[in-house]
Formats: sequence, C-alpha cells, structure tokens
Amino acid sequence: MCDRSVSQVTSDSAASPAEGQRFRLTKAQKLRRPAEFRRIYEQRISAGNAHLLVFGSRNSGGPTRLGLSVSKKHGNAVRRNRLKRLLREAFRLEQHNLPTGIDLILIPRSRPDSSLDDFRQSLLQAVRTLQKRLAAAETKKDHDSRRQGDN
Repeated sequence: MCDRSVSQVTSDSAASPAEGQRFRLTKAQKLRRPAEFRRIYEQRISAGNAHLLVFGSRNSGGPTRLGLSVSKKHGNAVRRNRLKRLLREAFRLEQHNLPTGIDLILIPRSRPDSSLDDFRQSLLQAVRTLQKRLAAAETKKDHDSRRQGDN
C-alpha cells in the first residue's frame, strides 16, 4: 500500500492548482452556439504555429471560453475525439495562464505526433500572439472611428 498522503500527491504534481484555483472546465467556458463560432470567424483574427491554429475575439468580460473545430481530414471519429480530448485538457490545465475575456476556437494542425505538452505550449504561444493582434485591431478600430467623427 502507498504511504503517501493525498496532500503529498497534489503538491508534487506539475500542474497542481495554486490556492483557490480550480482546474474544472465548466459550461460557461465552452462555446456552444453556431452564432458564437460565426462571430469569431468573421473577425478573422488568428494566430498559429506548428501544432495549432487559434481564432479569437473579445467577449463581454466573462471567462475565457473554448470552442473546438476538428475536421475529418484528421482521420476517423476515434482520432478526432482524441484530438479534442487533448485540446480540452491543454486548455483546462493552462486556463489560469490565459487572459480572461477572450473567446477562442482551437483548430489542430495535421500532425500525427502532437502531444499534450505540444498543445499546451502551442496554446500559450498562440494566445500571446492573438492577444497582441486583438489589441492592434481594437486600436485600429478606435482610430478609424475617431477619423469618421472628424469628417
């Protein structure tokens, strides 16, 4: 029988939550409606790398929300569902390192060798780039609206 206590196991794990942080993925953190996906795709703001393509949009200041899009080019249903599980797990583990108030759609690249760690690192990198692009788009939108007001 193992003589390690539960507190030792959780304190030793690499992804242990800090005080008060939860690693659950709730309904409020998921994009579910086609209109939500459409709104994000229409803004055409994305960032990508070798493992992941991420589309994003600001939301109304709520939690960062996740949507997944895994096409049939990734293989049969078993492979697609495995990719979705890996992407959800990467988001779940990194949610506290992501900025709040952003809706994300994650699209995996066609790479059979992608692991959970690859998706975690790719998610963080892509969201950093996406956040910069969102800020630039907002600045441009503000600038354009001020120019319209001057005319």
